[in-house]
Amino acid sequence: MGLTGIQIMQKLPKTNCGDCGFPTCLAFAMKVAAGQAEIDKCPHVDPAVKEEIAEASAPPIRTVVLGSGENQVKLGGETVLFRHEKRFENPTAIGVRIATDMSAEEIERRLEAFRKFRWERVGVELKADMVAVEDTGAGKEAFCNLVKKVREEAPEAVLVLMSGDREILSSACDLCGEHRPLLYAATLDNFKEMGELAKEKKAALAVKGESLAETARISEELIKMGLKDLVLDTGAKSVRELYEDQVIVRRAAIKKRFKPFGFPTITFPYRYTDNYLAEAILTSVLIPKYAGAVILSDFRGDVLFPLFVERMNIFTDPQKPLVVEEGIYPINGPDENSPVLVTCNFALTYFIVSGEVEGSRVPSWLLIKDTEGLSVLTAWAAGKFGADTIAEFVKKCGIADKVKHRKLVIPGYLASIKGELEDELPDWEIIIGPREASGLPAFLKEWKAA
Repeated sequence: MGLTGIQIMQKLPKTNCGDCGFPTCLAFAMKVAAGQAEIDKCPHVDPAVKEEIAEASAPPIRTVVLGSGENQVKLGGETVLFRHEKRFENPTAIGVRIATDMSAEEIERRLEAFRKFRWERVGVELKADMVAVEDTGAGKEAFCNLVKKVREEAPEAVLVLMSGDREILSSACDLCGEHRPLLYAATLDNFKEMGELAKEKKAALAVKGESLAETARISEELIKMGLKDLVLDTGAKSVRELYEDQVIVRRAAIKKRFKPFGFPTITFPYRYTDNYLAEAILTSVLIPKYAGAVILSDFRGDVLFPLFVERMNIFTDPQKPLVVEEGIYPINGPDENSPVLVTCNFALTYFIVSGEVEGSRVPSWLLIKDTEGLSVLTAWAAGKFGADTIAEFVKKCGIADKVKHRKLVIPGYLASIKGELEDELPDWEIIIGPREASGLPAFLKEWKAA
């Protein structure tokens, strides 16, 4: 059970020095208890106390950090069973498998797919996270050469090193340098030597049992050895068993605080089907229920994009609306005579409006005003999208330097503020646009700057 803010404060120096970034020790303690600040921010806490607080405040599913620098992936860190209870913390990592028995052309194709398939949505880059390098018996040199190739050609990829040979994994770890890999995997037969290797290389270690009970047993033994960064593979034999295992592991960790299951999981959907679309469907189930990482047999753009979008939607905070950044968005290559439209920064509104503008093929400037994620009418009712706020935004955003004309198109639902907005922007002509975004293509095709 996590410590309360008062319990944490009692262990702090109580100097109210502010070195942590908070005005008082109590304020800092409350933030730590709420999971909104790290105990490490206080430079005056005794290391033993710091470790005690960190351990007591840790989420029931441990956060395992892989990679390095800007190319880090966090697995786990979860605190709830259902997203609406609070939020899901760290998005399911998605990776692709490559193996030493694949041809050079096939390996190159998969690495190219890893680099190529990425999209931007609501200011978020959708991309893959991992490359799983599997030893299929070609020996240490072939495996290390493959690891080296991945590090050189896809340095942002977090590596899952898959081999049953301790020596091979040790050599591959050395090639990763500070880029922390996941070693796969410790079994009932080799967990001692794999555990020692993970401690020596300071790497995360995957646990692979033949059942839930065996996975728990291996995990417990590794915890006794002092390992903390584990990732679980329950060794499910069927799709149904795989799904059930994910739920059981999450429930046991969160509801029962069963420590051997208090780690993220890794899954391999291709082990359960030869059909790539079936593999993708299984992945779409594992993302919300509750895989920490999913390794796919291959990458295809038509499959990856919907999986990335699903992952983004599942791992957004339901208490915070999805927004886009305030600013000027050029669409279809606008120039100084192109129309200027303004709308709110609610993501759904942005996608609908920008999609219709793009579909019209009319070069346009789309102004996105920060309304804290509220839709047009809601933002207007809340006083966040009225004549005064729109006028202030138009003046400061710099659109006047980009166009010769002074015509501003406002959403049809805001027709009532036209007069007031003209008073706020006397140099601009305010034009009432369509009430629905679907009317924008016809509206824009009749646009005239003069």
